Amino acid sequence: MSIFGIVLFLLLGGMAFWLLLFLLGFAVPFWITLGAIEQLRPKKVFEEEEEA
Repeated sequence: MSIFGIVLFLLLGGMAFWLLLFLLGFAVPFWITLGAIEQLRPKKVFEEEEEA
């Protein structure tokens, strides 16, 4: 039963490690890039209100 606990611990630890690696390597930079592009893009709300 002790071996099962060790294997379960390593499995969960490995899954957490790869999840953090994915988040820090892809998801967070993607999120920051989308936020930066959204901030740099000019807003078109005012142009649509003037046309109407």
